[in-house]
Amino acid sequence: MISVLGAGVAGLCAATELAERGHKLEVILPKDAPEPASRFAGGMLAPFCEGEAAPEEVVIAGQASIGWWQRHASSFAQRGTLVLAAPRDRAELDRFARATRAHDWVDPVTLEPELTGRFARGLFYPGEAHMDPVQAMDELRTGLLERGVALHSGAPSGRIVDCRGLAARDRRPALRAVRGEMLEVLAPDIALSRPVRLLHPRFPCYIVPRADGRYMIGATMVESDRTGPVTVRAAMELLSAAWTLHPGFAEAQIVMTGAGLRPAYPDNLPTVALQDDRIHLNGLYRHGFLMAPVLAVQLAAQFERDPTHAH
Repeated sequence: MISVLGAGVAGLCAATELAERGHKLEVILPKDAPEPASRFAGGMLAPFCEGEAAPEEVVIAGQASIGWWQRHASSFAQRGTLVLAAPRDRAELDRFARATRAHDWVDPVTLEPELTGRFARGLFYPGEAHMDPVQAMDELRTGLLERGVALHSGAPSGRIVDCRGLAARDRRPALRAVRGEMLEVLAPDIALSRPVRLLHPRFPCYIVPRADGRYMIGATMVESDRTGPVTVRAAMELLSAAWTLHPGFAEAQIVMTGAGLRPAYPDNLPTVALQDDRIHLNGLYRHGFLMAPVLAVQLAAQFERDPTHAH
């Protein structure tokens, strides 16, 4: 028996991969646990864009997650990512191009006709994808239940896989919190078909289309343990960036705000690590949906090599 602690994207991906390989397992939902930060994610599968700041390991490994999510998330869409900058910030676009690969220079209006006249050029990453993270996580939970996996808040009864995020600092003290804030708006009169990243020297943002005219606008990156609602500063910056991209966002309705604390190690690299009596899958930082399936596959491979694992 394997006991997966936590039901954020890390725990659900780990449990799904183990269950699909025939392992007997349970998912433990810690009592009084906060809502996982992954429920406030953008759901972008953008390994090449992340290469602007992330290590090469993330760029390479993250590409494998695209196919994994295509098999597991009904909202999966592979329409690429469009990266833009306001005319005053065009140097940011050149810098981003130098720092990344697998992109083409494009006229943005050829991909998103509603951006006519606003941006002279952009970067297009055709291999990237996106999905609705909340819907994807709900589908993973449903899939586990259909396989007979128990999800409960009782005591673990098997070998522990710890996917508790920041709650695991009792055993992984090197973890730190990185606060992320987002908004979701309803803008049925705007028609964007793919994630758009708007570069800015101080507060770059991204806008991700969801179903039924909804858009997720995110996300701040603040080195803070502070919980609580979205700040006025974050809301102003995110909404200002959205308006810069498309003036129609000024008439959008704010339907949700959210803030979560992402777990990160000092080097910002997610890892699967054996410590004492448990395996830790943690430190996803800003790469939760991009890296969780990759780490889940690594975890499952460890159990396959371990002669003491139980099916």
